[in-house]
Amino acid sequence: MLDINPILLIATLVVFLTLIATLNSWLYNPLFAYMNKRDDDIKKDMQKAGTNDNEINELNNKAEQIVMDAKLEAATLREKVIADAKELAESKLEAKRAELANEYLEFEKTLDEAKEVLEKDLESQMPIFKDSLNAKFSQL
Repeated sequence: MLDINPILLIATLVVFLTLIATLNSWLYNPLFAYMNKRDDDIKKDMQKAGTNDNEINELNNKAEQIVMDAKLEAATLREKVIADAKELAESKLEAKRAELANEYLEFEKTLDEAKEVLEKDLESQMPIFKDSLNAKFSQL
């Protein structure tokens, strides 16, 4: 029936152990080394990603600070330009007011001169009016 052959049993055991040793040295050890290296690389990448997050947050904060400084500078510059424009407009307005005041004074002076000329003209023609008025009353 079933015979157990010890030589065949020992040969099978030797072949099995040799196969295990060969697979261990050629397949399993390099595979485990590769998997451990991959796990270490993943851990390093995760740590770098964590430090990159800190760097990114730091750079974002710096960028926000630069943008805020630029906005403040732009607001200051805008206020300065507006103030300069108001000052220029005010100076032009004052110059125009002074010019109009001078023109008004010249107009008044011209008007007074015309009034004086008219009064002198009327005074010079007053005897003629008196004579014509007397002539009219005498006809009545």
